Amino acid sequence: MTAPAATADAGLTEGLLSGLGGALPPRLGVAVSGGGDSMALLSLLHGLATAKGSHLETVTVDHGLRPEAAEEAAARHAARLGLAHETLHWRDWDGQGNLQNAAREARYRLMADWAVRRGLPVVALGHTADDQAETVLMRLARRSGVDGLAAMAPRSERFGVTWLRPLLFARRAALRDHLRRAGLHWVEDPSNDDPRYARIRTRQSLDALAPLGIDVETLAEVARNMATARAALDAQTAR
Repeated sequence: MTAPAATADAGLTEGLLSGLGGALPPRLGVAVSGGGDSMALLSLLHGLATAKGSHLETVTVDHGLRPEAAEEAAARHAARLGLAHETLHWRDWDGQGNLQNAAREARYRLMADWAVRRGLPVVALGHTADDQAETVLMRLARRSGVDGLAAMAPRSERFGVTWLRPLLFARRAALRDHLRRAGLHWVEDPSNDDPRYARIRTRQSLDALAPLGIDVETLAEVARNMATARAALDAQTAR
């Protein structure tokens, strides 16, 4: 590995450890979809876990929205690393309401049940700075206040499980560069280019907004600033 590549990977690992709160949990679940973000998360976490002696297990939720190849890629990579992997299935959508929202809620419930059953108090998710920026922009369109613009929290509690998003500092492109250097395969979800979804339209609009200074880094910083403001308001309310 060349020096610039090694430096890039070291920077990702350092940022990941910071996103984990400075320490890797002794037992950690990793949500892996087979896409680039989560495959990079697993690759980086496995390197840390090997060095720190932490126990990793992986999970994939099959809700019929991604190509089967994505789930297969996740399972194969976990097997190559010698990690336990389980695929959970969701087919309960009744055709009413927002499919993506229903699928997201089902994912969390299924993964929480899995984590509790496997004795994994913490689950890591592969959300990136790009995801955070898109969330801020979508919530701005909904005229959200401080809570909404704080967007995705690096750490949250839900369904009896702690959820960590240690890659909120990282760009999608940097994670895919890491995968290429590692010789790892990932599967792109075709829905990531489907303009029927609000998130995809938001993603595509960022290119037009960038010349105005409204880019991924700016929007991610807005989220951090709003999270700080929310914490201050919560503390004042408690006092």
